[in-house]
Amino acid sequence: MNFVIPQFAPAMAEIALATGICVVLLADLFISPERKSWTLWLALTTLLVTAWFVGAGAEGGTVLTFDGSFVADGLARVLKLFTLIVVAIVFVYSHAYLRDRGLLKGEYYLLGLFAVLGMFVMISAHSLLTMYLGLELMSLALYAMTAFDRNSPVAAEAAMKYFVLGAIASGVLLYGMSMLYGVTGSLQLDEIAAALSGDGSVVSAALLGTAFVVVGIAFKFGAVPFHNWVPDLYHGAPTSVTLFIGTAPKLAAFAMLTRLLDTALGPVADSWAPLVMGLGVLSIVLGNVIAIAQTNIKRMLAYSTVGHVGFVLTGFAANSPEGHEAALFYTIVYSIMAAAAFGMILLLSRRGFEADELDDFRGLNARSPWFAAMMLIVMASMIGIPPFVGFFAKLYVLAALVEAGLAWVAIIAVLFSVVGAFYYLRVIRNMYFESGDDSSPVEAGLNVRVLLSANALAMLGLGIFANPLMALCAAALA
Repeated sequence: MNFVIPQFAPAMAEIALATGICVVLLADLFISPERKSWTLWLALTTLLVTAWFVGAGAEGGTVLTFDGSFVADGLARVLKLFTLIVVAIVFVYSHAYLRDRGLLKGEYYLLGLFAVLGMFVMISAHSLLTMYLGLELMSLALYAMTAFDRNSPVAAEAAMKYFVLGAIASGVLLYGMSMLYGVTGSLQLDEIAAALSGDGSVVSAALLGTAFVVVGIAFKFGAVPFHNWVPDLYHGAPTSVTLFIGTAPKLAAFAMLTRLLDTALGPVADSWAPLVMGLGVLSIVLGNVIAIAQTNIKRMLAYSTVGHVGFVLTGFAANSPEGHEAALFYTIVYSIMAAAAFGMILLLSRRGFEADELDDFRGLNARSPWFAAMMLIVMASMIGIPPFVGFFAKLYVLAALVEAGLAWVAIIAVLFSVVGAFYYLRVIRNMYFESGDDSSPVEAGLNVRVLLSANALAMLGLGIFANPLMALCAAALA
């Protein structure tokens, strides 16, 4: 058997990121505790250099390398670019929060970069084995980040729950993958699709494995009924970690959804589409209903995430190009919206105080009219009020459902979006129509103020100019 030297150029972004991680790791050893902000800048530089390599491969088309286990295509480039943007935003938002609590250590940025490397591997995975390796690399980093505050028993409890449930979900996913390998004889996604397009007996044997794969994906997305870890994790983890987990991993989860279900299991879409659709509908219904009862804004946003994931899954399960494009658009938009929402929680938090209760937003307009307006924009976008981008994200999914003959799903989604508007409006009411006990001014660095304002205003800008982003999503999936 002759060894073929793989092409390394398509994986230069991953190579640059791994090299940057090593540089940050070594440099952090020599940076004094008083100058840990240097680690932040090194991490941001690593993300910037990686983004350059991602952009440099934009003209390369679709390339398979490493014996067909790694793919560089339009979808990978778009998801990687937005992952880097979101993670850079998260790092900047988190700096002051970590510093004020004595948690400003290089390990936070290193674990975040390792998680990004895992996401990149997942996004470009073209084999079951590569997908699983990327998933575990990301997950292990996230488990450690959740328990980052060693003095917090709540964070330790959240990390333990996340680890145990995550291990079970990974085992279920791996079991499904092993069944698919057993019946198709291949780990490559395109070869699995080819095998399922042929012999009917192979298709029948693969259906059970497909069910296990769908369960694993549903857990990583946080879809009902595999969502129980989401509110506990969001509530228990430090808010800077919640910010990270609630944003960028959703982009990697979408890649897993597309690679496994569309690329590998596309020939049996008639079998998995109803299952995914059912998970999506349940997520929309339960996520929005349970969120109403929450008084902690992190738990409220956790159940809100479940509802938004339902939109992504229903759009994808429409099993049409328009549905897949709408689901990708929604995933990108939600990641940006979630970054702004959790960024506002970080902004209002200070040493010894976590602004994680709905009542903590009372009277915000009196304290800072500008940031109350920014939070208003974010909440309005999450509700789906035009002209904010959240409206168009929901509109595209609903249009894809109606076009696929699933008007009943679209009606359910609209009804429970109206239900979900209640808990978002409650935040707005607290900011503008309630008086709070805290009258202190909102304090933050200029970089956070500018970035958070730009993040929130992007909800309006992307709404007014939604077509270019939608065209980018369509080109990525073409």
